[in-house]
Amino acid sequence: MDRNNTQDREWGTRRDFIKTTGAITAGLALGGHTMARAAAETLAVNGGPKAVTAPHTDGTTWPRYGKEEEEAVLKMLHAPNYDPLRELEDDWKAYLGVPYAMAHCNGTSALASMFCALNLPPGSEILVPSYTFFATIMPMRFFGLVPVFVDINPRTLNFDLEDAKKRLTPNTKAVLPVHWIGLPADMDAICEWAQEKGLIVLEDAAHAHGAKLKDRYMGTWGRMSIFSYQMSKPLPMIEGGMGVYQSKEDYERATALGNYDLPGVDPDGPYWKYKGSGLGLKFRMHPFSAALGRCQLKGLEERNDAGAKQVRRLNDALTQLPGLYEQTSGRKDMRRLYYAWNMLSVDEKEAGASRAALVKALAAEGVNASAHYYTLQHELAVYREPEWWHHLPVIPELPGSTAANSTGIALPYFTREMPELVDQYITAFEKVWAHRKELTA
Repeated sequence: MDRNNTQDREWGTRRDFIKTTGAITAGLALGGHTMARAAAETLAVNGGPKAVTAPHTDGTTWPRYGKEEEEAVLKMLHAPNYDPLRELEDDWKAYLGVPYAMAHCNGTSALASMFCALNLPPGSEILVPSYTFFATIMPMRFFGLVPVFVDINPRTLNFDLEDAKKRLTPNTKAVLPVHWIGLPADMDAICEWAQEKGLIVLEDAAHAHGAKLKDRYMGTWGRMSIFSYQMSKPLPMIEGGMGVYQSKEDYERATALGNYDLPGVDPDGPYWKYKGSGLGLKFRMHPFSAALGRCQLKGLEERNDAGAKQVRRLNDALTQLPGLYEQTSGRKDMRRLYYAWNMLSVDEKEAGASRAALVKALAAEGVNASAHYYTLQHELAVYREPEWWHHLPVIPELPGSTAANSTGIALPYFTREMPELVDQYITAFEKVWAHRKELTA
């Protein structure tokens, strides 16, 4: 593939972007503030007035717990028991429409249990993005598994299937995409390719509670999946995780690893003999977390929809600006959610200014913007040391991941309605873009 085609794949074309987002000419009014007026104003970085004067107070507070959560925790204090774990598992199975689910103390332990349940021979390789939290990868080593690092598309921040196809080896047994910040990976294409190659499909849905593709929940596409309920997540329990399994065999093996009491395991099955010891670890969720989670699940869909609606109000305006893009696949058959950040990216050549200069000017205007960098797993020391792995992972060049780190701009995700602040953010961006060619880093 030549350089121009590669760039088109990673970045998309402006024409496709306009078609996908319905963007209109950037000269039209954005939030009631025209580009002509913005050009006449002095940037705050040069001594002019700030565009953003509305307070951010309580705009990003998370989690948001109320009386129902308080009463649920107090109930547990007065009568401690583990009933909320089974109740939460039942709630989650009903919500996703899956046969088996196991509550874990966090998403990391859910991942470890998933890798145990795979029961693959040592040296088996799993295709996984480097652009992810360590927990997606590091527990592999306890089961003799080895990561094969796959690039991401810097527009979506998700698993790049075309790159994965080039990294297939005779030892590859599974594929593990991540739905980054609530944007569904292209699971239909991934599953089709995996079936063709005889690969197991897994999902890290730690960010994707309620996201859908083709009206199918993320976390239900793969043979197994995990969710994280850590306090920053869309379903916050302070700490917690869930494993989701399509087969009884996977569920029972995962349960045996982390819960010596073997809840839900068939007394006539192969793992019942381990009751009282399990397979050596204790990954049980705290019942306080489960009680919080059951309360939060009731309003999950409404919170996701409200948050997405507010992000759309902001991003539909911002992505009209030259060189400014949001994290999206452009697919119409998916429902995404947001949490933690609202991720944008800048094409410096198209924008006519550097990311550093734009972020500096936006911050001066009162926008909580930062140049976003996420730790790439393949660059860490642990993947270069043979004592931790059946065989050393290959350390590749991943240009999409590098591009994401050199172009990303993170905005806050507002967790309640902030219409005045959203309008002022639009004004600030327009003002900065009107003067962007004057900026220096």
